[in-house]
Amino acid sequence: MDDAATIGEAQRRIVDHLKRVDGATTGAIASVMGVTTQAVRPQLATLEAQGLVVSETLSTGTRGRPPVQWRLSPLAIELFPDRHADLTVELIDAIRAALGDDGLERVLAARDANHLAALRAEMGSGADVADRLEVLAAARTRQGYMAEAVEDGDDLLLVEHHCPVCAAATVCQGLCRNELTLFRAALGDDVEVERTSHLLSGDERCVYRIRRRA
Repeated sequence: MDDAATIGEAQRRIVDHLKRVDGATTGAIASVMGVTTQAVRPQLATLEAQGLVVSETLSTGTRGRPPVQWRLSPLAIELFPDRHADLTVELIDAIRAALGDDGLERVLAARDANHLAALRAEMGSGADVADRLEVLAAARTRQGYMAEAVEDGDDLLLVEHHCPVCAAATVCQGLCRNELTLFRAALGDDVEVERTSHLLSGDERCVYRIRRRA
């Protein structure tokens, strides 16, 4: 996230403090930082504008300015280390070491079977290929691939602008190979599915062309 990479030192201290507590008022944050509330308010305003914190005005029943409590937003999770990519790679290596390449393929096949069953249930029977592709694109977007279905003349395209498993796919080519197999099975025998762009091959995104069979 761009904003996460550019927050200042004072804002970083605020974020770190809010990560450790269940909300804090402007005054409490200022006290922890050893500054005045006037000094901390602009920092909080910047973080709020970036969508990293949310505020709530507390009702005290007394006169004067009511205190404002601050919490981290869900977006702020991106400010903290996330080793899920490393963990995935480690798990792939561990499965390969324990079960061999054949064992890893069986694990991937079981995973793909679950995904295929879920896709077919969501697509239903008798759906047009365009509708099936919309379901597939929506499912892939939920998984973090930023996917969209695009018309291209008589063909359809599945365009994936992001790969959330890029690190894992780098060490396990079976992930990409199996995805193509999964798409072919999900979209049905009445279409041909071809990968025309591949992120790991140096392209900017993964693109799949779907052609209706004559």
